[in-house]
Amino acid sequence: MSTESDIRDFLASRRAKITPQQAGLPAYGGANRRVAGLRREEVAMLAGVSVEYYARLERGQLGGASEEVLDSIAKVLRFDDAERAHLHDLARAAAKRPTRGAKPPRGPVPDSVLRVVNSMSDCPAFIRNGRLDVLGANLLGRALYSPMFGKGARQPVNLARFQFLDPAGRELYPDWEQSVNTTVSLLRTEAGRAPGDRELTGLIGELVTNSDEFRMAWAKHNVRLHYAGRKSFRHPVIGEITLDFNAMEIPSQPGLTVTAYSAPPNTPDHDKIQILAAWAATDIAATPGVYGTNAVNKQA
Repeated sequence: MSTESDIRDFLASRRAKITPQQAGLPAYGGANRRVAGLRREEVAMLAGVSVEYYARLERGQLGGASEEVLDSIAKVLRFDDAERAHLHDLARAAAKRPTRGAKPPRGPVPDSVLRVVNSMSDCPAFIRNGRLDVLGANLLGRALYSPMFGKGARQPVNLARFQFLDPAGRELYPDWEQSVNTTVSLLRTEAGRAPGDRELTGLIGELVTNSDEFRMAWAKHNVRLHYAGRKSFRHPVIGEITLDFNAMEIPSQPGLTVTAYSAPPNTPDHDKIQILAAWAATDIAATPGVYGTNAVNKQA
């Protein structure tokens, strides 16, 4: 991955999404416009910089840009919070300044964190890093993702590798397109935060090489923050289930996130969690060698 090419493609792709009308400009040229969105000179004018300066930025020379200039460009291109943060991450990488995720967490997940996750007896939960390696999961978490934790799974299990390179990955996610966008956007966000993470670079290279769907989604340069929402699964034991999720970063362990799923009481989805728990107690707890242990992999 090249920081310069990432900057160029990110800014160009965002610029192409904004029409002159959205930016408050008259649509000069009409049907004869040669670009789908804003021209470079239009972004420069609206951001209050010279055309030559903006052109240099879009070519990847973002390292010397001030926060005020970056925020101005983000405003012109109507960035959301994730896109704005990603632009600043790319600028820090270009300037070779420390980025938010420059040092991925190393060493085992603290036992205190594992105890918290294991105490969630009614919620499937797991711990992941920015590369989407699953570093720990409670019994229900292993049950919900049982196809990923199956015997012989490569360690540490990785959500993206499972989704794109394991046929069972497609079966588990009925909302395939949405799930693809989420997974790829999270990895693209992490790539901006931690450009020096060689394991992340290797993972992305593996996925780009072996999955056409990943490669096409990666080229869109979408990023996102992923803190709450709903996710559907097509589970081999309980069938389709839709759960609310909350993803909570661990302040004492930067780079680690706990994701927990839940369903409102007295709903069919909550009933399916109870069925899943009963199955997990007999099939997963009794065969830890097949589905892993509570601390699936204690190395970040």
